[in-house]
Amino acid sequence: MNRIPTHVAIIMDGNGRWAKARLLPRGEGHRQGMNRMIDLADHAFAVGVKVLTVYALSTENLSRPKEELDGLFSLFRKYFKQNVRRLLDKGIRVRIIGDVSALPQDIRALIAESEAESEGNTAGCINIALNYGARQEIVRAVNRAVASGRPVTAESLSALLYTGGQPDPDLIIRTGKEKRISNFLLYQAAYAELYFSDVMFPDFSDAEFDKALADFAGRKRRFGKTDEQVEKEEEKQ
Repeated sequence: MNRIPTHVAIIMDGNGRWAKARLLPRGEGHRQGMNRMIDLADHAFAVGVKVLTVYALSTENLSRPKEELDGLFSLFRKYFKQNVRRLLDKGIRVRIIGDVSALPQDIRALIAESEAESEGNTAGCINIALNYGARQEIVRAVNRAVASGRPVTAESLSALLYTGGQPDPDLIIRTGKEKRISNFLLYQAAYAELYFSDVMFPDFSDAEFDKALADFAGRKRRFGKTDEQVEKEEEKQ
C-alpha cells in the first residue's frame, strides 16, 4: 500500500450474473453495483487514488434488450444524484466520458448539472464512462485533429481524448472473471498494469480493491527500460 496508483480504472463486470445467481432481476444487480461503485470510490480516494474511471455503460451495452436499458435508465434517474452528492460533498470532481448525445434528455440534464456543480472540486476526480467505446473515442479525437489542420503527435492526440489533461491509468481492474478490456481506454492503457478478479462487482469489497493495490505495488514498471535503469531512477527519488 506504499505505492498507490494515481489513476485507477475499473471495468465493473458481473452485476447481471450476480443477480442471476441469486434468482434476482438483473436490475437488482445493477442497483447493487451502483451502490458499490460509490462506496468503492469513497475508499479509493481515501487511500490516495487521485483519478478513478469506472466503466458504467459501453456503446455495445446500448444494444441490450429495451427492458434492461429502461431499467438502467430508471435506476440512474433514481439514484445518480443522491449517490454522487456524497462525492461532491467531499470535493470530488465528476466527469462523464462517452457520447452522451444518445442518452435520454433528462439523464443528460442530470449529468450536466453534476459536472457543472463539481467543476471546481480538486480533492479527486471520478470519470463515469457512459455510452463509451474506446474506438469511437479515438475516431472522435482523430476527426478533431484533422479539423484543426495541424500535425498530430502522441501528446496532441491524447489531449483530444475524453480524458485529455488527466494522467493515463496506472492500473486497470476488471471484476467478474472475464479477462479482456472490452474496448475500454485503449489508447490510454498502453502502459497500464492489468488486474483481473473473479469476484462479481457487487461483491468487490474495499478489501478486494486493496488486494489489487497490493498486487500493483509489487510490480516493477519498466516502460521499455531495463531493470538497471529503473533501479537507478528509483535511487534518485
